Amino acid sequence: MNYKNPDEHGYYGEFGGAFIPEMLYPNVEELQKNYLEIIESEEFQTEYQDLLKNYVGRATPLYFAKNLSAKYQTQIYLKREDLNHTGAHKINNALGQVLLAKRLGKTRIIAETGAGQHGVATATACALLGLECIVYMGEIDIQRQAPNVARMKMLGAEVVAATSGSKTLKDAVNEALRDWINNPVTTHYVIGSVVGPHPFPDLVARFQSIISKEIKEQLKEKIGRENPDYVIACVGGGSNAAGTFYHFVEEQEVKIIAAEAGGLGVNSGKSAATTFLGTLGVLHGSKSLVMQTEDGQVIEPHSISAGLDYPGIGPFHAHLFKEKRAEFFSINDDEALKCAFELTKLEGIIPALESAHALAVLDKKKFNENDIVVICLSGRGDKDMETYLKKLDAGN
Repeated sequence: MNYKNPDEHGYYGEFGGAFIPEMLYPNVEELQKNYLEIIESEEFQTEYQDLLKNYVGRATPLYFAKNLSAKYQTQIYLKREDLNHTGAHKINNALGQVLLAKRLGKTRIIAETGAGQHGVATATACALLGLECIVYMGEIDIQRQAPNVARMKMLGAEVVAATSGSKTLKDAVNEALRDWINNPVTTHYVIGSVVGPHPFPDLVARFQSIISKEIKEQLKEKIGRENPDYVIACVGGGSNAAGTFYHFVEEQEVKIIAAEAGGLGVNSGKSAATTFLGTLGVLHGSKSLVMQTEDGQVIEPHSISAGLDYPGIGPFHAHLFKEKRAEFFSINDDEALKCAFELTKLEGIIPALESAHALAVLDKKKFNENDIVVICLSGRGDKDMETYLKKLDAGN
């Protein structure tokens, strides 16, 4: 089965598609017709790969976490996306999409952001490549991710608060889509995750697939084989996970594990565990699993992590879930916090709260001592220091 590429209509099984207002049709159709030809061209790849190497700092290390491995009695490798320029995997996609937008003749870039990492990455790419940048961010996220807001402004981006709904990531996406409808000719919307109308889920997954490509190459060099026994990543919309899983989804011997944000608990009413709580629906331009009421109203998600509190999941991941190709775990706020401090004390690496959800799978599943377990460390914890300090002050 082809898990990683959608069909000609943008569907992964029953999930995907392009459900868009008529005003956006020309933009989305322009992307659908041109994205593969542009990004697969030699000229594009030469420029993009040079930037990944010399600007972003790829390849990121695949680090054998000796102390963590000893604790959990298995062989744990961390894919260090936190060591990318700007501090997370988001730059892989932002640079690719801004390069694509320039080739489509766009002069203005809009983006949405939750934790701020995608906003920073997009602002960075726009500064480098000379495009105007507007970032939409939930009012609550602006408050809890102040350092990233400052970075975006310093990079020359305009940060616009989304003040409706839960004032978080979902609402930032809504505002960005409204902007795109009002400015269809000059503007490209750099969606930060594997969500949205086709071709965005495929486009973002392709740019992030560098993660699993490198994992294969690095494992071959380190242990003499390309495939691990397990790959683990956190999933909100799911771009770091899509990149981590991409080159393994058709390798049946590799087990795939996704960690969703359980918030205060799946049944607490304060959660973002979409595969546990979601039903089939349309959100932000694609059909997928959505947390919603019986009459289709979106249920407000909750997570301690600003990058995971999204009420849906990308169609790529919904398909992996439906086909039982990936195993999904719900990780609560406290479990993620515990694992963030654990990694810091055992390995001297402060992870993003999003990444800590992936680490928490180690407490949920028993691995054999010879298993090769690769965990995507999607970002660093600088942006989450305020949350970590509260935990410290409360007596960790």
